[in-house]
Amino acid sequence: MMLPRFAAPFVFAAGCVALAGASQAQPAAFGGPKMLIHGNYCGPGNNAPLPPIDALDAACARHDACTPQGGLPSRACNMRLQREAEMISRDPRIPEKERAMAGMIAMGAGAIPTSPDGGPTATGSLTPAAGIGLPGDDDDAE
Repeated sequence: MMLPRFAAPFVFAAGCVALAGASQAQPAAFGGPKMLIHGNYCGPGNNAPLPPIDALDAACARHDACTPQGGLPSRACNMRLQREAEMISRDPRIPEKERAMAGMIAMGAGAIPTSPDGGPTATGSLTPAAGIGLPGDDDDAE
């Protein structure tokens, strides 16, 4: 089923307010059904402990990991997802379909609700699931 062009960022944004870290599988926000739009981590809910399928899915998994259980991600966490997805969307080595999805996710990341008290930072107050970090993650502090 194809979603209208305007619906995709809203579907993505709703999924990024997932209520648990990436270390365990989670339904969509507020216990709704999973509606993943890419891989095991992009969209409402996730399929942890399955590994990310590619760089974009790994960025979404890191976003899930910095979302506190029962809360919203920090602005820094959303900005990191936006930055990583933007870089993926511009990488000519990445397949076109993944780059297009990364562009949509980068656009939607700015619309994801954030924690009013700041929440954990983009480098993570929570421990991400094993295998989802990338070299140089320590340099991403904001």
